[in-house]
Amino acid sequence: MWRLAVLAGALLLAGGLYGCGSGSDELILATTTSTQDSGLLDVLIPQFEKEHDYKVKTIAVGSGEALRLAGEGEADVVLAHSPKAEEDFMAAGNGESRLVVMHNDFIIVGPGDDPAGIKGLTSAADSFKKIAASEALFLSRGDQSGTNTKELSLWTSAGIQPSGTWYQETGSGMGATLNVASEKQGYTLSDRGTYLAQKSNLDLDLLVEGDKALFNQYHVIVVDPKKHSNVKAEGARAFASWITSPEVQKTIGEFGVKDYGQQLFIPDAGKATAGATPTSAAAP
Repeated sequence: MWRLAVLAGALLLAGGLYGCGSGSDELILATTTSTQDSGLLDVLIPQFEKEHDYKVKTIAVGSGEALRLAGEGEADVVLAHSPKAEEDFMAAGNGESRLVVMHNDFIIVGPGDDPAGIKGLTSAADSFKKIAASEALFLSRGDQSGTNTKELSLWTSAGIQPSGTWYQETGSGMGATLNVASEKQGYTLSDRGTYLAQKSNLDLDLLVEGDKALFNQYHVIVVDPKKHSNVKAEGARAFASWITSPEVQKTIGEFGVKDYGQQLFIPDAGKATAGATPTSAAAP
């Protein structure tokens, strides 16, 4: 009997140790909703987990919230698209490294009848001016995300402080905001990837694109373990190295081509693009 008790105790101890070990292999990725809503993470994360001994826990929120969580040591690695907020994050000593990963662009979408008459305009700021002048419904994410930050900068460029019943905040991610805009037949700013991934379920047309001001850059940031001792730096570095590797960059470049006839994200690792260096260890 005592042998059975000892064996049972040993099995329980082994199970407990195994549980602790597998728990330590969890890697927390804080990222923008666009990488989730576009479906890109559904392709990338299983591939990373297959090649590395980590289970990735994804927290898909606005870039601002993702960086806030990482700044509090609640994430190991960040994939974001809010350059100014990322630079502030690095300047505060929260990031060990920041590498360029990919880009796509923002677009302005809205109802097919286009009450503000912006279709075909080449200036995002001019488009916003016409939306405000006509007081056509505009849905803002209002969540301090990279998309929300870009939207606010465009209003500033247009010389407008949006307010009134025509300007509504969803406080939601990109996919949810697109759905609200579709239901209410309003305008919104979206990243191209999320719009294309969800286009079949939306009653929204792509109305404005191509302005240089709509460029949308993504970076991967390893949270600095010197500031947050709980950070799994080895796993975070592995993820950053992996997502910027030639093989994964090829996967990113191919994503969306089969289903949507175009790239949803353009791979950028190793390129000097949009003011971000491919090997930056700190913000410029």
